[in-house]
Amino acid sequence: MSTASEHPERRSVPQPSSTAEELRAALARIAPEAVPTFDAERAAAMTQARSEVSSAPMRRFLGQWALQVAIERHPEQAARLRHLEARAAVVEDPDEARTVAAEIGWILDKAATEAGLPHSGRS
Repeated sequence: MSTASEHPERRSVPQPSSTAEELRAALARIAPEAVPTFDAERAAAMTQARSEVSSAPMRRFLGQWALQVAIERHPEQAARLRHLEARAAVVEDPDEARTVAAEIGWILDKAATEAGLPHSGRS
């Protein structure tokens, strides 16, 4: 598992505004491996927005990636989320499943707050 001291560049990147350019620049610094996916999804969202004559696909895209940047800025939290998601895929005990889901929700809510996105408001 990574530690913050192994990824000081992640902590030094403030949460950008939710524009494609600023989100991409932040990703390039904190999760460069995600940039090709970002670019492909951006192109798909733009195509969908044009075909639907709607800004909704781009709003969804920007919100999704603002949340991703907020998560990736905190390496320990990002690693914990990946661990919990993997655990959720195989857990069979209902009580453990609820515990895992609650922690995933907490991490996502915290990231949504950082990204300035609407969320369930749990704290």
